[in-house]
Amino acid sequence: MTIKKKGAVAGHLEDLAYKMTEIDTRPNDGSLLGMKQKVAEAIDHLLRAMFPYHFGKSRARFVETEKRTYELMQAYDALDQCLELVADDHEEAAEKVNEIIDALPGILEILKTDIQAGYEGDPAAKSMDEVIITYPAFYAIAIYRIAHKLYEMEIPMIPRIMTELAHQTTGIDIHPGATIGRYFFIDHGTGVVIGETTTIGEHVKIYQHVTLGAKSFALTEAGTPVKGVKRHPDIGNNVIIYAGATILGGDTKIGDDCAVGGNVWLTQSLEPGETIVTNACGQHRSKDRKLLEESIEWFI
Repeated sequence: MTIKKKGAVAGHLEDLAYKMTEIDTRPNDGSLLGMKQKVAEAIDHLLRAMFPYHFGKSRARFVETEKRTYELMQAYDALDQCLELVADDHEEAAEKVNEIIDALPGILEILKTDIQAGYEGDPAAKSMDEVIITYPAFYAIAIYRIAHKLYEMEIPMIPRIMTELAHQTTGIDIHPGATIGRYFFIDHGTGVVIGETTTIGEHVKIYQHVTLGAKSFALTEAGTPVKGVKRHPDIGNNVIIYAGATILGGDTKIGDDCAVGGNVWLTQSLEPGETIVTNACGQHRSKDRKLLEESIEWFI
């Protein structure tokens, strides 16, 4: 490219830059610039601190405690930089970072139950290491567990960035506000959506393309959705939800020991022990799972 042509191109690009600047896509809060990258760094270090042999970059010649200490220090610094962008002052940011770091052993204990659920719930899983390293659902759940702690602490923006980064990587969309019990497993995972006010009990298994969502929203006088209300379903303990099922509404409750078949559309509650399936004749509910198990008991 000649010098003359380079000058013409540069001038044209500068004109385009001015036009885009006039459209104005700057954030309302300029302090948030660069936050997404900082949050991604914090996630990487937090996962390496909890699983140094699975998420670590190399087989560093450190004993396990030294590996974890190094990653915790890196995570502390990354979180501190993130929270300084949203906290009122440095002292408040430091206090919140300490609380997050101190919560990691408890989060790790819960994640061990999720790993166990994945290994025991999938006949294709050859080991727990395989679940940790290769299952996108575990990656999404691990990030959700961290983000949920931040959400409970009422830290703005950062927990949502965390779970959306996992969403972009895995196709699994778990809002950090959802409340999810131990031994949680998502098989395959692509297309799963779990809304903000969802509650899920223990020993729950979900397949791909499941939506735990909201029905139509209540609106304000201005016509915008009312915020801060219960919009998503409650799922009990020992529940299995098969591929493509959609369960909607803040007043929809799925009782303990229920099974929801593939492609079911559900806006009503299920009593404990009920099974619901869809076939050519419509939806059918029963408390005798044996009558319906041929329609829903399958693995990929």
